[in-house]
Amino acid sequence: MTRCVSFAALAALTFALSSQPGHVRAEEPKKTNTVDIFSSVADAEKEKALPGTGVIYGQKEWERLAADWGIKEVPKVDFTKEILLVGTWRGPNFKFLSDVKNGDLTVELVGDKTAEPGFRYRVVSLKRDGITKFQGKELPKP
Repeated sequence: MTRCVSFAALAALTFALSSQPGHVRAEEPKKTNTVDIFSSVADAEKEKALPGTGVIYGQKEWERLAADWGIKEVPKVDFTKEILLVGTWRGPNFKFLSDVKNGDLTVELVGDKTAEPGFRYRVVSLKRDGITKFQGKELPKP
């Protein structure tokens, strides 16, 4: 019985904290359908082209990265309306957790802790509308 009461109290506290105004919860970014690629590259040195997380906001930069990582059919992106969010990870699987506050897109990568040879990457397109910064740094105007 005591265990049930403790569990109920913990559940109520968790709900109360998660529903408070000002409490921000990171979540998967809201993607568009233009680009959503998840793959791997055997040569870990190629991760240097864009390690960790970053954004791409121009077609030439996108084509250059695609060539470096061996992406064959490079989707065309209207960079006046979208940006590409890019992440790399050494483990077998990962995802983005993001938040946009005052136009600033902040992103964290979470995934498997076991490292494998090479690296995995994910590239997803996001609506540019409402995003003026990435991790505190101003994005160029479209």
